[in-house]
Amino acid sequence: MPESEPRVWYAAYGANTHVERLRYYLEGGRPPEAVRTYPGCRDPRPPARSVPVVLPGQVYFATDSPVWGGGRAFYDPAADGTAWGVAHLLTVGQFSDVAAQEMYRAPGADLDLSGVLATGRGTLGPGRYETLVCPGLLDGVPVLTFTAPWPMPGDEGLRTPSAAYLRHLAAGLGRTGAWTHAEVAAHLAARPGAAGHWTAGAVARLSVPTAPTGPPAPPSRCRPDPRSS
Repeated sequence: MPESEPRVWYAAYGANTHVERLRYYLEGGRPPEAVRTYPGCRDPRPPARSVPVVLPGQVYFATDSPVWGGGRAFYDPAADGTAWGVAHLLTVGQFSDVAAQEMYRAPGADLDLSGVLATGRGTLGPGRYETLVCPGLLDGVPVLTFTAPWPMPGDEGLRTPSAAYLRHLAAGLGRTGAWTHAEVAAHLAARPGAAGHWTAGAVARLSVPTAPTGPPAPPSRCRPDPRSS
């Protein structure tokens, strides 16, 4: 992509950690397990880069996914802990179109990111993925993602993720090569909503280890953005 195009890192912590799943948001189409067809982005090119990333905060499982069954992943940047994900380097237009599709909106217009870049948080609506978060910078480029407007709930608000969903997340994280198959399984099993219902061994048995797509590399850590402090 031309250097003149503004870029951001889209930090995926759920199904889009798997680059093949993200491809449907970029190019359009219906994933094999999905119940909806995605219109795709105005710019369907793949990410310029995709790297493993560690974010401050916590990934948890809540609500009920009509696609996967069981709880789906959300991110609370204020919770204690660290969240593992995959950061995809996209243009602002691509990120805007991916976010729109997650929000069940029609893609086609760039989001106004000035608020979230200035304060670390921006609200586009009350829906489950209509809150934008900027947890920091990676290589000097803003890291953005979207999540629910509420903080991580207590046990009564959590939902156990399905085997199919955990298998997909494990494949997405595993193919980066940043973590071993056993580490990924242990991490997912310990997330709120999965903890107490899934063991590391049970998650590990869901799928075979995923071969990394390139040379193994340690995950990058998102750094605080001084503009939002």
